[in-house]
Amino acid sequence: MAEPQLSAPSRAPSAVPRGGVVHVTVRHTERFTVVGNHLAQHRELSLTAIGLAVHIQSLPDGARVDIRTLAARFPEGETRIAAALRELEAHGYLSRTRERLPSGRVVTRTVSYDNPAARTAVRPSAPRPRPSRTAAPEPVPAPAPPAPTPAPSPPSPPPPLPEPRTTGNPVRERAATAILAELRRDDPRLLLSERDVARLAPAVAAWLERGAAPDAVRRTLAAGLPAEPLRHPAALLAHRLTALLPPHLPAVPQAAPRPPRPDPLRNCDGCDRAFRAPAPGLCRDCREAGAGALSSLAA
Repeated sequence: MAEPQLSAPSRAPSAVPRGGVVHVTVRHTERFTVVGNHLAQHRELSLTAIGLAVHIQSLPDGARVDIRTLAARFPEGETRIAAALRELEAHGYLSRTRERLPSGRVVTRTVSYDNPAARTAVRPSAPRPRPSRTAAPEPVPAPAPPAPTPAPSPPSPPPPLPEPRTTGNPVRERAATAILAELRRDDPRLLLSERDVARLAPAVAAWLERGAAPDAVRRTLAAGLPAEPLRHPAALLAHRLTALLPPHLPAVPQAAPRPPRPDPLRNCDGCDRAFRAPAPGLCRDCREAGAGALSSLAA
């Protein structure tokens, strides 16, 4: 039995790496674009900007590369495509300039550079290399004139507070002041300053003049308040005093004058016949007969 050869070479290592990517390369003979690693492995460009730069470099001269056209071609949308174009401009892979044509129309001229570092290293005396991709001028519509902004209308002033028709009633004025001052007993948030009480008292007096009872006025002002804190209780009370003002009570119709009462019935002292008279005495016939007898005696 042959002894093992300890000096024999070990098994050849495999050419396939144990981890990471494995490249399968096929030589292109048509429809290919050369892209430098300075772009494909750029450490500051986003993946969207790198892919967009490769797409632009693969296009023929004259192809449209505006934001709207690229957004219709790819699913990233106009916002991400616009941001990627700005990245490429910042790192020298793209330049966009606006030019005015002899016709007066403004166009955007886009130039794509496949190697910005080589472009900047060219001496001024040497002939400038032709840009690898040059897009046709893109028409830019003239900006529309801004629409005139309407001037904001001033806020309408609040309606004036109601006032009583008659003034100088100290009893009514004291009652109006007391109603406002005691509202904080119903709700502590209705604490008013003396200035607010003096300003709102004539409006409460107008309510009292219209026949509203003091308790009814206080309940109306303090009922149904919102749950949140009241920042301006005086403004809320002013609104309620104006919006909920009761109407004047209708005037009480005056009673029609009573007809005069007839004189009571009385019995005549001469003939005992009943007749109406304010006082006892003779009836009209007896008075006329007595007057005729007196006139005949005098004759």
